[in-house]
Amino acid sequence: MTTTARPQSATPRPSFDLPAYLAASTAAVNRALDRFLPSETTKPATIHKAMRYSLFAGGKRLRPALCLAAAEACGGRITPALPLACAVECIHTYSLIHDDLPAMDNDDYRRGKPTNHKVFGEGIAVLAGDALLTQAFEIAAQAQGWPRYPHRALVLEVAKAAGSLQLIAGQVADLEGEGKRISAEELRYIHERKTSALLCCSVRLGGMSANGTPAQLKALTAFGYHVGLAFQIIDDILDVTQTSEQLGKTAGKDAKAQKATYPSIVGLEKSRAIAQRLTAKAFAALKPFRGKAVALEALAQFLLVREK
Repeated sequence: MTTTARPQSATPRPSFDLPAYLAASTAAVNRALDRFLPSETTKPATIHKAMRYSLFAGGKRLRPALCLAAAEACGGRITPALPLACAVECIHTYSLIHDDLPAMDNDDYRRGKPTNHKVFGEGIAVLAGDALLTQAFEIAAQAQGWPRYPHRALVLEVAKAAGSLQLIAGQVADLEGEGKRISAEELRYIHERKTSALLCCSVRLGGMSANGTPAQLKALTAFGYHVGLAFQIIDDILDVTQTSEQLGKTAGKDAKAQKATYPSIVGLEKSRAIAQRLTAKAFAALKPFRGKAVALEALAQFLLVREK
């Protein structure tokens, strides 16, 4: 198997311990999510069990980690960024629950476990996703707000990323493209919205929580955009080169559903080359931080340099 090469300048500092960083950020986010969400026994218990089932299903918490790392890159602290990191994770989890439904991707497994609708039924799964999306705004509203980024800016950032022009737009285009021959440009439109939008939102919110400068937010935007695109292309590649056991979800489902992917449109090798170019641009976007974005570099390395 091959890996995506990375630029020499993107090598994280040897002293940076990414597994320890991810473990610490995941623990912090899990504790915060547990506080923000109603308990499993809160009436109606079924919906809260369903929400928590998917939210605490063992995900890597990469989007929250990116949010927290972006805050640190801008000179901020993790604690003020936690509500925003949790809001992003709620939106991400809601999107997965809905994506897995029979009316959408029709998947039986997610993160190595039965999908939400397989455990709770389709009706409750729909409502659990709805509830998590709503919960995200309730959590985001509890962030403190900053001079450059008051509550209005934070809520607007979340709403735009999750709305009909971004995340939802990507899912709609994805559904409408099934079984059709679409161009690489149309597929890029899907990836920009279905994947890149929320990753970009994650790092932007992190920068906002540190009251980052316009220049810092611009750099984070470029970073998040290119990471998101490259990440999804690599996911497309892994879907056809790895097993269900390796992925923790059903392998080959894109081909079975006749979904357009980069490998199906431009081939595996060209897909790898595109992913390499996007990866290089993502790392280059962090140069203005002058070595203060070590955690972001390490996370990008983890996300983008994967076996495929």
